[in-house]
Amino acid sequence: MLSRTADNLFWLSRYVERAESLARILETTQRLASLPAAYGGLTNEWESALATAGASETFFAKHDEATQDTVVAHIAFDRDNPSSILNCVETARHNARSVRTALTIEMWEAINGAWLELRRMADRKLEGEELTRFLGWVKEIGLRFDGSAHRTMLRNDIYDFSRVGMLLERADNTARILDVKYHLLLPEQGEVGGGLDYYQWSAILRAVSAVTSYHWVYRQSLKPWLVADLLILNDQMPRSLAACYAELVRHLDHLARSYGRQGEAQRIARSGRVNLENGDIRSVFQSGLHEFITKFIGDNNRLGAAIHAQYLA
Repeated sequence: MLSRTADNLFWLSRYVERAESLARILETTQRLASLPAAYGGLTNEWESALATAGASETFFAKHDEATQDTVVAHIAFDRDNPSSILNCVETARHNARSVRTALTIEMWEAINGAWLELRRMADRKLEGEELTRFLGWVKEIGLRFDGSAHRTMLRNDIYDFSRVGMLLERADNTARILDVKYHLLLPEQGEVGGGLDYYQWSAILRAVSAVTSYHWVYRQSLKPWLVADLLILNDQMPRSLAACYAELVRHLDHLARSYGRQGEAQRIARSGRVNLENGDIRSVFQSGLHEFITKFIGDNNRLGAAIHAQYLA
């Protein structure tokens, strides 16, 4: 396969996953911002949404204050935000056109139809139920595209590059959602384990569709260290860091066999997988959850750079 084709497949899946994650961030923030005044009032959840999405710099270059209207517009439709939902879907569609013959009909229709519909929405102000419906629709784009890929693609190098891009992005997004909750949302005066803390952790689980999974696995009320355990170390949870890296290792090993050589990408992925397999959530909290996640995000970026150098350059 040409490296350009592999690069298009890799980034197509990354941008589709990123658009879905942005919708989940906005949906979670909408829930947190609607909490009764008794549980909030000391933090700006919309600033936390910008930090999670990595959009603070582009936002504050244009706006003075983070409100629901300005943050939703910036993350959903702003052309000046390279990671807005609109730009993510448009870039994904551009990559899809470049590798049209490598995709199945269902995959192309999922991304092309989403792009056409999103263009019609670009100037619309979203609030209330309309915002909720829009975010649900964006999440469905990712589900349709991912489901189409899973059900219709041949299990070859095309599929592997597509999955590697998606998994790398998913791991990054899960880590960032966890980090913003722990490091930014709960104010200094907030009580860990208190009412505000409980509702924020519940919202984080909803952001990654993990509320039911949490209760199935732990069968007790929400506890921060158990939520972190589920989203970091439990490889039964599809969006956990451990699950993402288990799948990354598998697909990178497929590519190594397809192209007849191992490389730095496989080494970094295996090292990350071993660290997560041998991890203990008590040790993570003792050494600092924020520090653990910061290191993970850095290592995840190194893996992305290694994949690019090894296959996509």
